[in-house]
Amino acid sequence: MEYVSRVSRPPLDGLIDDIYYLEGAPPYARLMLPPMPGALLIVNLGAPFRIRAGTDIETTEYADGCVVTTPTRALEFGYPRRTRSVGVHFKPWGLAPFLPMPAAELCDRPVTVEQVWGRAAVAELRDRLATAGGSHEMLTLLEEELMRRLRETAGLGLVRHTSSLIEATGGAVAIGDLRMAAGVSNTHLAQRFKEIIGVTPKRLARTWRFAATVLTIDPAGPIDWGDLACGAGYFDQAHFGHEFRAFTGLTPTRYLDVRRRFLREHPGNALDGWPLPLD
Repeated sequence: MEYVSRVSRPPLDGLIDDIYYLEGAPPYARLMLPPMPGALLIVNLGAPFRIRAGTDIETTEYADGCVVTTPTRALEFGYPRRTRSVGVHFKPWGLAPFLPMPAAELCDRPVTVEQVWGRAAVAELRDRLATAGGSHEMLTLLEEELMRRLRETAGLGLVRHTSSLIEATGGAVAIGDLRMAAGVSNTHLAQRFKEIIGVTPKRLARTWRFAATVLTIDPAGPIDWGDLACGAGYFDQAHFGHEFRAFTGLTPTRYLDVRRRFLREHPGNALDGWPLPLD
């Protein structure tokens, strides 16, 4: 697969981790994405893909693309034989300036890009992207679209500052400390987080700690799960295992087996690092 990404220019760099272009044959027809403390926008340029989110039993088809706020559970992506898209990995608070609704309305409920930006606007954007002269021009077009849609968002500074404190501690921070640092009530802080990120500060901290812990796992070497859990600030190994199952539906050892399978069957694949095979 071809994967091209870059960091956006200011002021988008304060909202976005990267914008990217993806094309090729996915390593597996179905991939599971464990929760990450960020949001995602995909503008699809190929055949439709499918997503099963949260506790949904059925998958939903997305032709034009999708918008995903910070999830609380793993997402299941079903890919066509070949996929082609451009997308944005947002910081947890970064999607809010581009949404016409509170992020909480989309929590674990991915929607099409049309539902957010409108059918005519998205059709025009997809046409321009499809006729662009290469991946770098496509990323520039998407970046320009984001610049055009950027708007002021009430409470963004508060949520961004508080989320940065959560990130700095890897999610191992007391919510009371966050409230004191923010200088607002727990209720006000939670409300702003749900409006802008879609989840409460406590939930974001859980997600950040889980993701930070998983990203430290080296699947090629031996792992002491007890030491890993303790170092990440979990009460004990059982607590860590419970969180793992809550986020992914897998035990830590099962996750490691599946992760190693990906590395073994598709070494160096552009999607290696976070998605897991489901087939």
